[in-house]
Amino acid sequence: MTKKHRRHSTSKKREVVEAYFNGESIRALSQRHDICRTLIPIWIDKYERGEFDDDAIEEELLPEYETRIAALERLVGRQALEIEFLKTARAHTRSQRNGSTSVITGPSASRSDGGAN
Repeated sequence: MTKKHRRHSTSKKREVVEAYFNGESIRALSQRHDICRTLIPIWIDKYERGEFDDDAIEEELLPEYETRIAALERLVGRQALEIEFLKTARAHTRSQRNGSTSVITGPSASRSDGGAN
């Protein structure tokens, strides 16, 4: 049976490696965490090289954050354009409504006046 390729978080990898350093066997770790036994020695090497440090984690997250920031900036820009469009449309609508009045005749009579007899 083949297993799917999964990504494991750096904290999970660090947890497994530290458990190994505390005396737990690779086989037991593999079974308990449901991971391939060949991954654990790779993670141990990376841990010893310092690839699971906090700085490495931040470097790993940086491209993800930059992508998210760019997406949010595009969203803010789009919303700013929509707001300006709506302001312009609202001002245009007001000017059309107010355009029916005349300096000579004044505003149109209201139907609720009932007319003066």
